[in-house]
Amino acid sequence: MLSRKILVAPSILASDFSRLGDEVERVTSAGADWIHCDVMDGHFVDNISFGPAIVEAASRYTSLPLDVHLMIDHPDRYLERFMSFASSISVHLEAPHDVSKTLATVREAGLLAGLAISPQTPIEKIEPYLGAFDILLIMTVNPGRGGQAFLPDMLPKIAQAAIWRSQGGHEFHIEVDGGINARTALDSVQAGANILVAGTSVFRAPDAAVEIKQLREV
Repeated sequence: MLSRKILVAPSILASDFSRLGDEVERVTSAGADWIHCDVMDGHFVDNISFGPAIVEAASRYTSLPLDVHLMIDHPDRYLERFMSFASSISVHLEAPHDVSKTLATVREAGLLAGLAISPQTPIEKIEPYLGAFDILLIMTVNPGRGGQAFLPDMLPKIAQAAIWRSQGGHEFHIEVDGGINARTALDSVQAGANILVAGTSVFRAPDAAVEIKQLREV
């Protein structure tokens, strides 16, 4: 069974890319649980971030699990490029691909399979896939760029997912990504989330260790 403890996953999207290795080492030493990697292709979202080469580079500076979030079209075509260094891969329900097949492929590789949904997607759309994923990643901002404000309208989605998890016999992490800080983390955890993706609030905090501790202890 998957752990329900609170996990903090700093997103390298908010890091200083000129010092990526140092940045990954810094949040690793500060107590991060996972390292989150937001991959954007300029098609699924209107931004380009980085690809497998950067994720592989980050992997050389930490022993923590790498949590890869593919905000890309046709994610099934790119899975193998991340599998050798990722611990989990999340793909979007809204992207063009065979969702069930993609999730199964990730699991067959021995990784945690994540299903991500954007704010405009009703939570009911993921119900047919319950049991097929290990992580439900609920975007709490519109995907495509960091530094946005948390969307409180996403809290009922988290709560509904937690109901399905507790009553439906399915075990999965509920991950939130976007605008996460100590205040919004508390709201998210109270609704049922247990993985907190935090970019700006961790990488730009005066003390990353203090920020991570605050997030974990909300």
